[in-house]
Amino acid sequence: MKIEVNLLNDAFHMEAVNEDGARVHMDTGPDMGGVNGGLRPMQMLLAGLGGCSAIDVLDILRKQKQPVTGLSVQVEGERQKEVVPALWQKIHVHFTFKGQVEEAKAQRAVALSMDKYCSVAKTLEKTATITSSFEVTTGQETS
Repeated sequence: MKIEVNLLNDAFHMEAVNEDGARVHMDTGPDMGGVNGGLRPMQMLLAGLGGCSAIDVLDILRKQKQPVTGLSVQVEGERQKEVVPALWQKIHVHFTFKGQVEEAKAQRAVALSMDKYCSVAKTLEKTATITSSFEVTTGQETS
């Protein structure tokens, strides 16, 4: 696996490109001299956790023939205070499934991802406590 990171301006705006040509932008905020042109590198770790676990969970539920019609993953993290480097110390991952998904199967899929399959979770759990939750909605709005 290989990633190339290139600087795009005279500040901190960068673009990472993988071997397949997929691109993602990274930057920092104006307080550090950036222009908010992309995710911060530490945010990329949280995004990676959300994406990794979402792939696992979807794969598990699809194999179980669960009708997932939508998925949203919210990842919130808290970094260490007043230390450098400030590592992630607490991370919470919340899954919102749309469709007629059985709650027990959703719960099992989330647990398998977080506890066994997600490589990003297994990496981050070395320094952070990772918790998770989920909800299932039918995706139909009611008034």
